[in-house]
Amino acid sequence: MTARGSSSALFDAGAPLLAPTTLWSRNEILVQHCPVPKLPGVYAWYFREAPAGVPVDGCIRVRDLTLLYVGISPKRAPTNGKPPSGQRLWHRIRYHLRGNAAGSTLRLTLGCLLAEELRIELRRVGSGSRYTFAEGEATLTDWMARNARVTWVEHPEPWKLESELIESLILPLNLSENKRHPFHASLSATRRLAREKADRLPIVSSRSSIRRRA
Repeated sequence: MTARGSSSALFDAGAPLLAPTTLWSRNEILVQHCPVPKLPGVYAWYFREAPAGVPVDGCIRVRDLTLLYVGISPKRAPTNGKPPSGQRLWHRIRYHLRGNAAGSTLRLTLGCLLAEELRIELRRVGSGSRYTFAEGEATLTDWMARNARVTWVEHPEPWKLESELIESLILPLNLSENKRHPFHASLSATRRLAREKADRLPIVSSRSSIRRRA
């Protein structure tokens, strides 16, 4: 049994993520007529190869791909009076595929786990308050193009569905709300050590950071 047995209606709303008819590649997403809707929802990332050391026992598998991470757009509206996010599935999925680690926790996690294999490292960029893999973002993008596939489901309150999925599934790359997973401590430490190392290195000029690939 790859799920933890939830039978709630909320979990059922996420069922298409666990048995998708299509898993979309980077090239299929970053096109003029992008198939991703500009609506709120939850997305699921499947991988052909997991980064070394990531435990995959019990994870959902679809053909030769393994579900390792789920995310949402938008986040729950803030309670401090700030306006809610205007982002939707279209924005977040595309950013994960072409952005950088400063704006994508998925890219940050993958880059930290793959740093030795891909010969990339986390760096402070610009003013020094942002962390990306600088020119290594292009290498990370190439890895994701080869290995990462994504699917999604629309939902009016995606944060509720995300919580249910994290509670019910085995998702080793999710950190938020996932402390019970045995990989949580190791992944948190890997990311922390990467930031600490970046803090000891010179800041990289924004002009030296890699531009987004179309």
